[in-house]
Amino acid sequence: MISMIFKRAAVAALAFGAMAGATLALDISGAGATFPYPIYAKWAEAYKKETGNGLNYQSIGSGGGIKQIKARTVTFGASDQPLKPEDLEAAGLIQWPQVIGGIVPVINLDGVAPGELVLDSSALAKIFLGDIKSWDDAAIKKLNPKAKLSATPIVVVHRSDGSGTTFNFTNYLSKVSPDWKTKVGENSAVEWPVGIGAKGNEGVANNVANTKGAIGYVEYAYAKQNKMNYARMINAAGKTVAPGIDSFQSAAASVDWAKSPGFYEIITNEPGAKSWPISAATFILLPKESKDEAAATEALKFFGWAFANGGKQAEELDYIPMPKQVVELIKKSWSVVKGADGKPLAH
Repeated sequence: MISMIFKRAAVAALAFGAMAGATLALDISGAGATFPYPIYAKWAEAYKKETGNGLNYQSIGSGGGIKQIKARTVTFGASDQPLKPEDLEAAGLIQWPQVIGGIVPVINLDGVAPGELVLDSSALAKIFLGDIKSWDDAAIKKLNPKAKLSATPIVVVHRSDGSGTTFNFTNYLSKVSPDWKTKVGENSAVEWPVGIGAKGNEGVANNVANTKGAIGYVEYAYAKQNKMNYARMINAAGKTVAPGIDSFQSAAASVDWAKSPGFYEIITNEPGAKSWPISAATFILLPKESKDEAAATEALKFFGWAFANGGKQAEELDYIPMPKQVVELIKKSWSVVKGADGKPLAH
């Protein structure tokens, strides 16, 4: 049930790589997170039209992106799970946040309108632990006294691949549920107590859409563009909030990127009455020294172009562009990306 916007984006993204020929030196390749794929594909399409330079981005999950950039098989990697400063140093990489979005519980439940169902942290953790097994469970009924909840069995859908979306989702559950923290924990891949696995945000979205009683977690753009049913959440401040630009922005407001070595920040369960509890930044990973200086230079130009020109497109897909002062910090950090002559590649 992937919407037409994603079909078009996927076709366009594949086409960028096929335009090799005479402009091969200016084409760049990336791999990793499915979380930002919709906006990266949109940016790539616009950038291709404006500059003639191409991007081939493989939406394979954050784990795959980290592996590929460490192996230097792509120009850049993309991950929703940031690498710690010591890991960046060991791998000879830099990282920066490119956009911010939100992870939302998506459901397939007859008789309940999108955004009508409300879940709190306890109920969400118990569902994914397998402790809550049907939609008419007393804990869910208490949160939704007016909803028409049936005895439909709950089918949990989770990621099967190494995923930054999973990292942020399980990071949140570990913060709010002692049971989850001790029994499952947080990582890009975990031993799920229950459920069926699917690859990528796309796979989870498709499985939930085709399975009655299902619940999964996806980046909000996938839920919105595919018109999926989603749940509102009760946040750390005890307020019921809906996913969207305002609630993602509220969650990101307390982050001080200037004091974050390697821009390492995780923004789940942030304070604020309007904050969406499972918000996340998505990151770019780039080698400090590249085998292909032309491609690395072009990658920096592409992401610089996206910061300068891609904000509106990001907002149309409900991502949050990075604030101008943060972009300035990011561009300063690019000075460590150097060519064989020791000079910075960013201009």
